[in-house]
Parts: sequence; structure tokens; C-alpha cells
Amino acid sequence: MTPSPPPTQPVRVLLLPGWQDSGPGHWQTLWETRHGDERVQQADWFWPRRGDWMTQLENAVLAKDGPVLLAAHSLGCHLVAAWAAHSRHARRAVGALLVAPPDLSRADLPPQLHSWQPPLLRTLPFPARLVCSDDDPYACPDASQAMAQAWGATVTNVDAGGHLNAASSLGNWPEARAWLLALPHSAKFIS
Repeated sequence: MTPSPPPTQPVRVLLLPGWQDSGPGHWQTLWETRHGDERVQQADWFWPRRGDWMTQLENAVLAKDGPVLLAAHSLGCHLVAAWAAHSRHARRAVGALLVAPPDLSRADLPPQLHSWQPPLLRTLPFPARLVCSDDDPYACPDASQAMAQAWGATVTNVDAGGHLNAASSLGNWPEARAWLLALPHSAKFIS
């Protein structure tokens, strides 16, 4: 597949929270407030259904013309992978920041997430960076590396960052913002 050139139109940032949404103090919530990013709303944050979440993402991507960047956290990372594998509009995405995807093969996976199995582990058609932590309670480093490899994402490890959520005290997390905004210009994207 020949990559598209970097976008010339303004890029919208779509925020894709994980299971139970992202509350106050979460970097996604702070980005929504500070940068005007758009949170993709889900009908049910507590019993997420993969197909329903994919439909909401598709609607958000198509709501306006132009390219999008995807900023996903936790289960939102698996949403990106599932959507990209099925959407005819995946090329509208010019990059994805995938933060702390959970290991969906864990024996202690909550029953609310069983409908997300098996995870879709195909190479994404756009550049991606997976950001993980060596002490994330929901994915060991080996699982994070395996997901990144399957998705064709570069990996950035944050030492002792936990699940990289509000409890991790990342604040507005400017480093991650810079990683996100650099994605459309990555080597994978430019022919």
C-alpha cells in the first residue's frame, strides 16, 4: 500500500478513552479542555461492545471533512485496531497515539471486556506510536511489545508510569502531545 502524503488540511484530534471513560485529571480530558480535541462519546462506557464503539468512531471520523489523528487510551487502542481493520475510511487517519493498551488475553480480564476478544492484531494503515509503562497492571512489557509489533507501531516506554492515566499524574503530558503531532510526518507515512 502506498502511503498518502502528510496532510495539508487542518487535522482534527479524536480522543478515544478506554473502558469507563477518562475522568478529571486524565491527560485526555485535559487535552479536550486545553486544545479543543474531540472526545468520541460512547453509548455505554461500562459494558463496551466493540461493534458499537467502532460505529461511533466511524461517525466521528466522517462528521467533518479532512484528516484525523487518533489519541487512544487503554481499550481505545483496541478500538483503533478494530476500526482500522474494518473501515473503508481508515485512510482518513494520519496517525494514532496508542497509550497503555490492555492485554485482552489475560486470565483476569473483566467480563465486561470479553466481547473484545480476540483482539485484532493487524498492521495499521497509518503511523502509530504505542506508549507503555513497565509497571502497567493491565499489560506486561512483553504483551505491550507484541501488540506494538503486530500493529506496526513504534514503542516508547515510560518508566514506572502505571496505566498512564490520571493516577499517573501526567498532567497535560506535553511529551505525548508532541509524539501525536509528529505522527503524520513519520518515515512510515512519507513516501
